[in-house]
Amino acid sequence: MKSLVLYIFLFFFSVNSIAQIDSIMVKNIETNDIHKVSIYDLVDNPNKIVIDSAFWKKKNVISLDASEVAFVNWNAGGTNSISGLLNFEMERNYKKGNFVWANRLLARFGVNTQKDIKLKKSDDQLEMYSTIGYRKDTLSNWYSSANISFKTQFASGYSYDGDTKKLISTFMAPAYLFVGIGTIYSHDVEKFNLYLSPATLKSTFVLNETLANAGAFGVTGATYDSNGVLIKKGKQSRHELGFLLVSTYEKEIFKNIFFKNTMSFYTDYINDFGNIDVDWEFVFNLQVNDYIRAVFGSHLKYDNDIKFTETINDEEVQISGAKVQWKQVLGIGVVYQF
Repeated sequence: MKSLVLYIFLFFFSVNSIAQIDSIMVKNIETNDIHKVSIYDLVDNPNKIVIDSAFWKKKNVISLDASEVAFVNWNAGGTNSISGLLNFEMERNYKKGNFVWANRLLARFGVNTQKDIKLKKSDDQLEMYSTIGYRKDTLSNWYSSANISFKTQFASGYSYDGDTKKLISTFMAPAYLFVGIGTIYSHDVEKFNLYLSPATLKSTFVLNETLANAGAFGVTGATYDSNGVLIKKGKQSRHELGFLLVSTYEKEIFKNIFFKNTMSFYTDYINDFGNIDVDWEFVFNLQVNDYIRAVFGSHLKYDNDIKFTETINDEEVQISGAKVQWKQVLGIGVVYQF
């Protein structure tokens, strides 16, 4: 399984390397002299100039959002607190003729702390996406396509009960891998696309023995005898085959106000067909200038495989099935794009 993670990271970093190689810029030449040559031409004739093919578009954004509240002899009371959210996003998109290839990496980590309370994480995401598409002619907005995406987190997550904490997630527990084929509808792949896949394999990995034995995130839990002795360890993966729909829309709705909406719907053909997993996120970015921005976002999830439990009389019991998960973000900070 470690090899799987390594292969995924190597794949996305190789995309970045390819984009860099294909974009060597040359200055001080006349426009009429620009022509495209291959790397083989360069080897045969080192005096030839390699020009940016303009087929690659890249985007790198790093931002830091922070907030702080402090009180000194404040009559109404209050608790000092500090929070921060570091975000990095990288895109490498290729388009030539009837062929498109879109790649995206998202890394996000946030923490907060209050007086007399230890540092806790508030956000944690590591996501990678890659989609290729080909259309038969330029008159069509439909692309035959294939898609792969991977999601996990950096650090361990805990639930807190007073001074005690309990592990509920960690790196690669869970991790989600989606691989599928289908079709994309888009007239501008970078601004709007609709992906429909009738055949997508969803793999859920829980590479932590404690969580796997507990049957977390839908994997099969461990088997115990009547005395509580472990008979069989829990499985660390679960695989589903189903239908996937993903829609992405991005637009500058007003001057310096950018809106991005991403929706994903997945249902398994074999287990509970029609019970749909939902992942919906929208973000408003209010750009003050090149380096200052405010952000407001909302993220809603529903996954039928994630059950909720509660501890009653020192015993953990399942009191309900899946629930809607919701996260809201509001912050202001610095941003740098390169």
